[in-house]
Amino acid sequence: MQNRTPRIPEQPAPNPADLDARLTLELASVVTGARRRALRDGDRQIDTAHLLHSLIESDPAVREAFDGGPQLARVLGYLVQRSIGYGLRWQGSVEDSGAVPVVRGAAADGWSPSAVSAMEAAGHRAGLRGESRAGGLDLLSALAADTECRAVEVLARAGVDAEWLAARAAEATAEASRQV
Repeated sequence: MQNRTPRIPEQPAPNPADLDARLTLELASVVTGARRRALRDGDRQIDTAHLLHSLIESDPAVREAFDGGPQLARVLGYLVQRSIGYGLRWQGSVEDSGAVPVVRGAAADGWSPSAVSAMEAAGHRAGLRGESRAGGLDLLSALAADTECRAVEVLARAGVDAEWLAARAAEATAEASRQV
């Protein structure tokens, strides 16, 4: 019997050495979790909803950015429905919010263009603060800022204002930077 689960290459995104160098250990763990979730869900690519799900599960600062349990519970509910095959159905399609041109070739295999854009934006946000590595709140801000990505669709269906969440994540990141 042939395995029908698509294989997602181990490369995290275009220019993997540069990206890996720009991630905190915690965010690297998020990427690993998103990859595992995509494989388990039978998806061809890691998309922004996989990143959001893994980010919420693994980063307490991200959970705090939601400002209370009901919103977070609704978001997790949608994400869990998706992972068990109900609710939001994107399997077999490529996520492309239009934020970046569609990347073709082996360098982007296993990642949706929107997920690549979010990872790059997270690194850029960290760089603007003078940090060499992106963290979970950087990625949350980047995900919430892309109004056309699947993560924002999940947030909207759960009643979370993505602009508000992006601003809260940016505030929390700035506050954490001031405390260091």
